[in-house]
Amino acid sequence: MTQTLLLATNNPHKVEELRSIFLPYDIVLRTPAELGSEADVLENGNSYYENACLKARAYAGTSPYPVLADDSGLEVEALQGAPGIHSHRFLPNPDATSRERCLYLLGCLRQFPRPWRAAFHCEVVLLTLQGTVLTSHGICTGEIIPEFRGKNGFGYDPIFLVDGTARTMAELSPDTKNRLSHRGKAALEMTAQLGIPRRSDLG
Repeated sequence: MTQTLLLATNNPHKVEELRSIFLPYDIVLRTPAELGSEADVLENGNSYYENACLKARAYAGTSPYPVLADDSGLEVEALQGAPGIHSHRFLPNPDATSRERCLYLLGCLRQFPRPWRAAFHCEVVLLTLQGTVLTSHGICTGEIIPEFRGKNGFGYDPIFLVDGTARTMAELSPDTKNRLSHRGKAALEMTAQLGIPRRSDLG
């Protein structure tokens, strides 16, 4: 039976990536824009889990579907885990572009010797219609490099070299990224918790 979920974001990059991750599974993701759902989300939690729950609860009741939400961030060892949960708001300018955030991060790292070890983290939560919260976490390790490489990703992807690949996150094919990325790992763990089969297993 197909599982329909409300995805608690209108970020086009995240929508595209999560739909690609879930494509092999019997899941349909609907966005708030598609359903006419509206919610104000203040992401002031102290962890990825708290922020993901804030997003999910903000959209709960705006549609007849369970709500899937995620929060993610980049943690850099030399910066004691920063930018972390503030990855999207690392610059004071809330309208900063992804490239500007990357350049700002590289500026912060110039005083430290390489390699600049780092890890992407992602927390995925599912808020059921009964109010139960399911959660899963994914991690992708690697290092920050001082040049931009690749055009397939967004955010910090072009400067994040994924361990074991010799490629940045933005250089990976969609299938490989879905398998190795923090968001892909967390999302696929959620499908396992829900017991949702791959479409190819449905006969």
